[in-house]
Amino acid sequence: MAPVRTTGAIVASTAAISISMAIFSYFLFFKKTNATLHSNKKKKPRNGVVDAIGNTPLIRINSLSEATGCEILGKCEFLNPGGSVKDRVALKVIEEALESGELSPGGVVTEGSAGSTAISLATVAPAFGCKCHVVIPDDAAIEKSQILEALGATVERVRPVSITHRDHYVNIAKRRALEANELAAKDKKVSQVDGKDRDQMDGCVPDPEKENPGFLSHYNGGFFADQFENLANFRAHYEGTGPEIWEQTDGNVDAFVAAAGTGGTVAGVSTFLQEKSPKIKCFLIDPPGSGLFNKVTRGVMYTKEEAEGRRLKNPFDTITEGIGINRLTKNFMMAKLDGAFQGTDKEAVEMSRFLLKNDGLFLGSSSAMNCVGAVRVAKALGPGHTIVTILCDNGMRHLSKFYDPKYLAQYGLTPTATGLEFMSTK
Repeated sequence: MAPVRTTGAIVASTAAISISMAIFSYFLFFKKTNATLHSNKKKKPRNGVVDAIGNTPLIRINSLSEATGCEILGKCEFLNPGGSVKDRVALKVIEEALESGELSPGGVVTEGSAGSTAISLATVAPAFGCKCHVVIPDDAAIEKSQILEALGATVERVRPVSITHRDHYVNIAKRRALEANELAAKDKKVSQVDGKDRDQMDGCVPDPEKENPGFLSHYNGGFFADQFENLANFRAHYEGTGPEIWEQTDGNVDAFVAAAGTGGTVAGVSTFLQEKSPKIKCFLIDPPGSGLFNKVTRGVMYTKEEAEGRRLKNPFDTITEGIGINRLTKNFMMAKLDGAFQGTDKEAVEMSRFLLKNDGLFLGSSSAMNCVGAVRVAKALGPGHTIVTILCDNGMRHLSKFYDPKYLAQYGLTPTATGLEFMSTK
């Protein structure tokens, strides 16, 4: 009997099994990988409002990118819990103060602020068992004071004067912290006699309102946040905002631009990015009335005539808030800048309306000025570059001035542009 030939059948059978196993393995791997990716996308709940600060999205500003031929990216700091980039500063300042013992639980954090930093401090302080007292210039948008009071902060509105004046809002805020500390020390001293609580000795409960009139008597000491000179401001951006930008762009960033008030943002981000790559160019955009443009481009804050005493004490001529200054802060001096540009109020107003119409971005005045700066940088560098800026806050805090048609009309700032012609960019 002739042998049966089975080789072809065995090979075919083996091939079929191999294909089946491959298909099974593929689907098993695909399902497992899909499940892993899905689980990685699930983020754990953040630990309170403090843990929600930072790690904000970096978005492409489509209209500006298409108009300039550059990738113009905006860091959405208005998505922080307190609504602005200053949440980062408030958190860092309070954390470092508590760690050093300069601030105690139950104490009051004081600050002189045009609004956003104060709102962030009022947002963050309660998370650490502290309160907030703010001294604000009375020409700041009224809605900022209303927000502060709604957050539980006490607010002092004072007239704007030179920083050299003892009643400049920053100097008053500093005094309030000292007064709170003096009252706390006095209360502690008089509440004890020979190491025993006075209440226990005479059976009476003292009335703090009578002994220490005013809001300061209710707090366990005070701490002046000092956003202009406290380098916790710089560290918040050097340790947070800068690294986030680097990671979100995979290191593919050619330039960074932002305005400066305290200088913390532009200093922290520029220092970090240039440490990562010296090829990254960092720029300042400066509003009308500020002396920082002159300092960066000419090495002096004032012209010769201004230096001789002709400079006004309060020379600001801008409707933008929170940016521009006529002195060098410790934070700004940390900045690593390659140049500076100037922006106008008209450009900021027009830019805000352009972005609202074309991108759905409802931005505050400093954010709009930053975007003016981004277009300036794009024109200077040419197409094909990636430029990052900061979208500090949204327009909700600027309704009574920056977004008020009557207010703008008084200063000839009514927006009229249909495109980017106000930037000489078609």
